Parts: sequence; C-alpha cells; structure tokens
Amino acid sequence: MAKILVADDEELIRKLISDCLEKEGHTVIAAEDGEQAVKKFNGNPDISLALIDIMMPILDGWQVCRHIRKTSSVPIILISARSQDFDQIIGFESGADDYVTKPFSLVVLMRRVNALLQRGRHVPVREDDSQKSVEIDGLFMDFIGYVVKVNGEEKSLTNKEFKILKKLCTNPGRIFTREQLLDEIWGSDYLGEVRTVDSHMNRIRMKLGDWATQHLLTVYGAGYRVEP
Repeated sequence: MAKILVADDEELIRKLISDCLEKEGHTVIAAEDGEQAVKKFNGNPDISLALIDIMMPILDGWQVCRHIRKTSSVPIILISARSQDFDQIIGFESGADDYVTKPFSLVVLMRRVNALLQRGRHVPVREDDSQKSVEIDGLFMDFIGYVVKVNGEEKSLTNKEFKILKKLCTNPGRIFTREQLLDEIWGSDYLGEVRTVDSHMNRIRMKLGDWATQHLLTVYGAGYRVEP
C-alpha cells in the first residue's frame, strides 16, 4: 500500500486520519507543523500522497504545498476549517489536487485518498501511443519525454496541467467543457469542485505566457479550446 504524509497541528484530527489510513493498510508519516512536514517529506522520497492542514504553525499548508510542488507531483489534499472560495483558489494555485473542509466525513476523505492513489497522479499516462508529440505555433509537446516548450524554452507543468494541455492541443478547435475535462483528467469518481479545472487552467496560462493568451481560449458559457 501507500506511504502517506499527514500534517496537522491538531493531535486529535491527526490521529483520526492516521488511524483510518492505517486500517486501509497505508503507512503514515505524521507531522505536527509545516516545518516538520517539509522535513519529513524530504526525508521520505517514496511518499505517495500528502494530507496537509492549512492553518499550521511555522509554515502554513499553502507554503508546504508549494515546497512539495518544487520537486514532486504527488497528490496533495489540503484540509482546512476555512471554506471561502478565495482560500480554496489559493490552495489549487499552490498545487493542491483536492480541498477538504472541516468538519469532514472520514469515509469520504478515504474515498478521495484512494481515488487519487488509484489514478497515480505522479505517473505520466499516455492516452494515445500513436501520437508522440504535437506542435502548434511555437508550442511543442513531447508526450514520451513529458516535455513542453514554447519557442524553444522548456516549461514545467504538473501531471494534471500536462494532461489538460495535451487534451486541448490534440483536439485543436474543439471545445471541452469543465465537466468533460474533469471526467477525463481527474476521473468520473472525482468528488471535488469543478472550479479546480479553472485553477489549473489559470496556472497553465501563467506558465505559457503570451502563447496561452493567443491560443488558449475560454469560450464563455461553454468551456476551453486551443485555437491554432
């Protein structure tokens, strides 16, 4: 089974989550604050998923999430007592895959954990072996090497961002709704918010700069498309 990082400064919540994960057969690495979470993540390269509370001392969950995203694309679930859209958007922009609001159901949390582990976010998945790459007006995607370049400059995309861009670039001109992208990239059993698609799209646009401004279009009331 998986090795999972659980970071929460509330001992009771940390223990409840850890006990549930261990009953599922997982190994838990527990951390009491953000600094400890970073150290334990760095010291355990085989961690497969991280459950991180936002409001922790020393380093908050957003900071921990951004640290992990510098070197890893393992799935991250943020946990918070704050349910405002703004907090969730920051979470997704920090690189989180899912966001759980306290109080939460442990049964539902375990389903979300298992769904992310089954999809293996950190393992690149090729949708179509017959097409090895695509090039559109200065953007080049190598599906085998998992490389994205804009005018020769390599860009660093997460697994989900790469899959979204690949889906759009291999179907130029076609509009994909948020629901379609959510089902195809996250899977039909995903229990999170549809707005996660928008957050990932915003990060792709920031990383691709002018190319995205010209070619990665929002079709209001419909979805997204790449226009050559």
